[in-house]
Amino acid sequence: MFTHNMSTIDRIGRILLGIALLICYQVFSPARGSEFFLLGLLPMATGLIGHCPLYSLLKLNTRKTE
Repeated sequence: MFTHNMSTIDRIGRILLGIALLICYQVFSPARGSEFFLLGLLPMATGLIGHCPLYSLLKLNTRKTE
């Protein structure tokens, strides 16, 4: 379906960023934290899938080809 266009380091960084933003959501919820939840899902999802739509649009690829 999607071709992987992210390196392992890029994927791990996005997953960790997503986790950090989801933790911020838990800390600041429900008063002022809903944007952390939405911002945390995007990098986490792209990191788990290994495909970044923005990279595809810009024709970027951080994954090494063998």
